[in-house]
Amino acid sequence: MLQLMWFRTDLRVTDNSALAAAMQAGPTVAFFLMSPGQWRQHDDAPSKVDFWLRNLAELSKQLQRLNVPLLIREADSWSQAPKVMCQLAEELQATALHANEEYGVHETRRDQQVAAALDDLGVAFRSHLDRLLFKPGSVLTRTGTYFKVYSQFRGICYQRLHSALPPLVALPKAQAALDIVADKVPTCATGFEPPSQALRDAWPAGEQAARERLQRFADEWIEDYHEARDFPARPGTSQLSAYLAAGVVSPRQCLHTALNHNQGEFESGNQGAVTWVNELIWREFYTHILVGYPRVSMHRAFRPETEALPWRNAAEDLQAWQEGRTGIPLIDAAMRQLLETGWMHNRLRMVVAMFLTKNLLIDWREGERFFMRHLIDGDLAANNGGWQWSASTGTDSVPYFRIFNPVSQSQRFDPNGRFIRQWLPELAALSDKAIHDPHAGRKGQSSLFGASPDYPLPIVDLRASRQRALDAFKNLSSASQLA
Repeated sequence: MLQLMWFRTDLRVTDNSALAAAMQAGPTVAFFLMSPGQWRQHDDAPSKVDFWLRNLAELSKQLQRLNVPLLIREADSWSQAPKVMCQLAEELQATALHANEEYGVHETRRDQQVAAALDDLGVAFRSHLDRLLFKPGSVLTRTGTYFKVYSQFRGICYQRLHSALPPLVALPKAQAALDIVADKVPTCATGFEPPSQALRDAWPAGEQAARERLQRFADEWIEDYHEARDFPARPGTSQLSAYLAAGVVSPRQCLHTALNHNQGEFESGNQGAVTWVNELIWREFYTHILVGYPRVSMHRAFRPETEALPWRNAAEDLQAWQEGRTGIPLIDAAMRQLLETGWMHNRLRMVVAMFLTKNLLIDWREGERFFMRHLIDGDLAANNGGWQWSASTGTDSVPYFRIFNPVSQSQRFDPNGRFIRQWLPELAALSDKAIHDPHAGRKGQSSLFGASPDYPLPIVDLRASRQRALDAFKNLSSASQLA
């Protein structure tokens, strides 16, 4: 009764629902599907693909300890996946394939097609809940619909957690050795340039690295998370997002670690731990939205009426934003952090997103795509949810008239300019006051005293562009009321 275990974005052996179920059902062979064409279609970042492969190599070592061989197969497009799966199942005479659920539209279609093809062979497709705490469709309103408001969704999640905390899945015992040799894990994928060694060093691969990062956060920073998380120059966030996105650590592991440091509480006790658990639930919420409202994963706004917004076609402004050349120090520092590290501080993700969609009035989809092409932690649900929140086109989105001023944000959350100096060394000589708005002197004149003269003037007037965005949204609101 040979079982197949299909690893996707769940690259770990501990607390892995599908792996545990497969090994309990019978002798298990694991495999991973290389799909570089599909990854390019999804705008997956080279650093993200490299992170997958590095973690896959570490996973293979852990599987060897369980006597589970890891095979590598290729289906450049997911349309080829059913054929590849069927060939593998026939080759090994497998009776079932186990996989942890994934939730994008393309992922769902892929799994449905694979399941149908395997069914024709008499091979069962077993899907398992693993990437989430609650199965989509199990947290609904009284009318049986998916929640649109986070606070209401969180309330039901709290009720569920009080009554039944999702348990950790035990690590399976090693099985008897199989006469199957594991494949060598590739070190690169076609069409994806490897990232710098510095980026790789910043994101070490493997479950042990992920657990150490989680434990260090819990021991040193979680108690102050609610305050420190907004300051990009401080080590106030967990920086576990890449590991969660690749499934090297699970949300259950994160939840249990937080509870262990807060006497089992998730809505009382230490405010830092409570706030961090709420962030886990935000992650949950956006994935449930992805399932309940599939249009958001098909390049559509959650709020359909916002599709009529008069987005600007401003290629030069977009490029300046992408390259960190806007003349707004906090924006440019954040974008350079993204380009160099594959990651951006969460507060800054909101600030740069709102600057692009409000001050530049450029379509949020341009930003969403650019982020996915560079984020090592790129996750469709979280990235889309965050962008639509900032653009005021999504569920539970920020009111359109609440527009972050990047200079004020800089003064508040990087008061001494430490973060800006780290990423904009050309401004390092400026005073703590001047560094937030180097061109605050007379219009058209630079006040970059002692700094590089190459730092650009702002590409947009913050006050005038804010009013432009307000007018665009007000006109949209008026038009919808008339309709």
